[in-house]
Amino acid sequence: MVADGNTPAPPERLWRNPEPKRNYDVVIVGAGGHGLATAYYLARNHGITDIAVVERGWLAGGNMARNTTIIRSNYLLDASAALYDHALRLWEELPEELEYEFHFSQRGVLNLAHTEQEVRDARRRAFANELNGVDAEWLTPDEIAEVCPILDTSPNLRYPVLGATYQRRAGIAKHDLVAWGLARKCDEMGVDFIQNREVTGFLTDEDRVVGVRTDKGDIGAGRVGLAAAGRTTLLTDTLGLRLPLQSHPLQAMATEILEPVHPCVVMSNHVHVYTSQAHKGELVLGAGIDTHNGYAQRGSVHVVENQLAAAVELFPVFARAHLLRTWAGTVDVTPDASPIIGPTPYENLFVNCGWGTGGFKATPGAGWVFAHTIATGAPHPLNEPYGMERFTTGALIDEHGAAAVAH
Repeated sequence: MVADGNTPAPPERLWRNPEPKRNYDVVIVGAGGHGLATAYYLARNHGITDIAVVERGWLAGGNMARNTTIIRSNYLLDASAALYDHALRLWEELPEELEYEFHFSQRGVLNLAHTEQEVRDARRRAFANELNGVDAEWLTPDEIAEVCPILDTSPNLRYPVLGATYQRRAGIAKHDLVAWGLARKCDEMGVDFIQNREVTGFLTDEDRVVGVRTDKGDIGAGRVGLAAAGRTTLLTDTLGLRLPLQSHPLQAMATEILEPVHPCVVMSNHVHVYTSQAHKGELVLGAGIDTHNGYAQRGSVHVVENQLAAAVELFPVFARAHLLRTWAGTVDVTPDASPIIGPTPYENLFVNCGWGTGGFKATPGAGWVFAHTIATGAPHPLNEPYGMERFTTGALIDEHGAAAVAH
């Protein structure tokens, strides 16, 4: 069947939905962006294709479907900048590599500074980025107005915009298309996706993990990679393995579809909002996590109110836009706001967790290094600093506030 005389019609399904086998070389728990990318790079980079990706709901129906799609790499600390910029370089290659267009739009990200201290911090981060080979610029208010004319850069604001860092390579992508492109290519290489099957625990042989327990039966595994985001501790707790994580709702919202008006991504830590315009035309807004712990995929009304007030303050033109929907994901946060990627005290069990609000932008980079860790049993140089032992040695990667809003 063809769509026209020259173009083959798309396949009826992008991936299979097989019944699971009894055993796999690798089982990945979680079919979000990181689970999909891990499976992809295990097959692509390491030749491991006997993989099951087990998902409690539907493929990419968790945080992968609930984020605000921002991609950037302008983090302060060396370890963070290296990992996120590796991810950004992979983002730039993936559409061609996956043979699947997911509309990666490198429209640039502005991180605003509203106080003298924020100016010093932001300029420091821009200089650090340059030293690490990450593109970064410092813009004055007049230069910001040229990049984003709808942003109020006048001195009349409650917190006037004094400047901003600008990463031109940063931008947004369509998260659902990213997931479908990864899943399609994984399926071509023989990876099984097991949807609507919840992992409830692990099969163990003394201090060795040999598979996973699910609500529909056990699945054996040579190695298990845990990429379950905010539900990570629900699983590790079954082993008595306590991880330094807290789960929080993180919410965002979108307006009605508008004509193109917002040319870039704008992030403000001081009034705490970030905004972009999706490819279809909705304004997408978000801010920080809800302060309470929880697993609910909805947020608090006061957070919505504060986000909208901040957005209208910075963008008066948004005042008459109609809010259509809000949603939330469940994010897991570590004490130093950086992820944990590596082996655990249990042999053959590996974790990729603690990404907080930064998971989507790291998707291909996280998958690359987690696949290496699972395949070789040892961390990749890029994720070596991210082991859980740093919380006992004190070698923290403290990105709290280091890169403005953490998203």
